[in-house]
Amino acid sequence: MAQQDRVYRRPQTQIVDFAFDESVASVFSDMIRRSIPGYETIVPMSALLAARHLETLPATRHLTYDLGCSLGASTLALLRQFSANTLSVVGVDSSPAMIERVNQSVTDPRAQFLCGDILEVPLEPAGAVILNFTLQFIAPEHRDTLLQRVRHALEPAGVLVVSEKIIFEDPEEQALFDAAHLDYKRANDYSELEISQKRTALENVMTLDSDAQHRERFARAGFGTVRKWYQCLNWASYLVYCQ
Repeated sequence: MAQQDRVYRRPQTQIVDFAFDESVASVFSDMIRRSIPGYETIVPMSALLAARHLETLPATRHLTYDLGCSLGASTLALLRQFSANTLSVVGVDSSPAMIERVNQSVTDPRAQFLCGDILEVPLEPAGAVILNFTLQFIAPEHRDTLLQRVRHALEPAGVLVVSEKIIFEDPEEQALFDAAHLDYKRANDYSELEISQKRTALENVMTLDSDAQHRERFARAGFGTVRKWYQCLNWASYLVYCQ
């Protein structure tokens, strides 16, 4: 059972930038479940959709990357959804704490996990790539480069799954969903102090895009059809096809 998230429970005299270190890795499953509305739908459904797409591809095209894999939730979901031995999933994350934990917990031989920078790690030809809650932690000036690398690695009939927190052009819509998201955290037993301190810690490391900005970036990277298959408040997930 995951440890309860208490990272920001006590008052901190100086709040440093949020980092995926051991203190976060040890409680990450609880933290993300209590912080992201729809998380427990997005992860298994995005894996199901990726698996459904992989089934349309030749067995030699079943390599999948889980970039920004953290504790491997998306990888595990895909392994459950796609039972064929032809599946190979490579999870990559820059956090040593996350990779150490996921290597201890995931034993399926079809999966491997690497500690590295997703902007630099070599990508082999793949049928699918998963970027669940990852782009928002990549510096905006590097997001186009990352998506271009992914597009280059994907097979012509490949698919990219992207899940992100998004912002809205309409101030009233933004205010509505922001307020509802805060209520969601309160309902999951986060205190006002925890909410405030975590928000401060994330200010310099998590930069959000609008739906339009995501679509424009996908187009610039050379992708074709984009389908937003899910949205809950200010959290959304996309299927991005190469063609």
